[in-house]
Amino acid sequence: MDFETIVVGALETNCYVVPCAETGLCAVIDPGAESDKIIRTILERELEPVIILNTHGHVDHIGANKDIKTRFPVPLRMHHADLPMLHNAQASEIASWLGAKVSPEPDADLREGDRIVVGNVSLEVLHTPGHSPGSVCFLGEGILFSGDTLFRGGVGRTDLPGGSWSELESSLRDKILPLADELVVLPGHGPSSTIAREKESNPFLQ
Repeated sequence: MDFETIVVGALETNCYVVPCAETGLCAVIDPGAESDKIIRTILERELEPVIILNTHGHVDHIGANKDIKTRFPVPLRMHHADLPMLHNAQASEIASWLGAKVSPEPDADLREGDRIVVGNVSLEVLHTPGHSPGSVCFLGEGILFSGDTLFRGGVGRTDLPGGSWSELESSLRDKILPLADELVVLPGHGPSSTIAREKESNPFLQ
């Protein structure tokens, strides 16, 4: 599966553009900031966005939703459990530091087992609460877009409002560990990994 990683914002969020090679259609995952950088990549690759996807509602993952949706008027989807974050006053204060803008309301929910189809590319939604109540991962062919659920050598923090260590443990045990070892993990921040590497060396998966 093809993808483009665009590191954006002060917290260096990984935004992913996921194209279909045959049709030129693409999904935009977690446009957190620096919309001009994301738009430039899309135009340079001559892609046509058809959907914007958020792995969760924290401001560093949604901060460019508004600009991307304005430039490309396509549906925005996130899990309903994170909707309160869109109107969180604390998030709005952080937004100014990140150069983020308040996100528009999603056009549709993301639920466990949903399939997002972009041309000939298919992404399955895995609901993985813990970092936030509405955290999701997107499972594609050979790839897992893990948001802030799983990082190389770490996992998402659970001390923010709505976070839950017990829920994150369950998500890792029930949704992440059963996945194929060769699966490439593309997290919300930092370098990529594989399920095998994380099973072997990530202290939170031991």
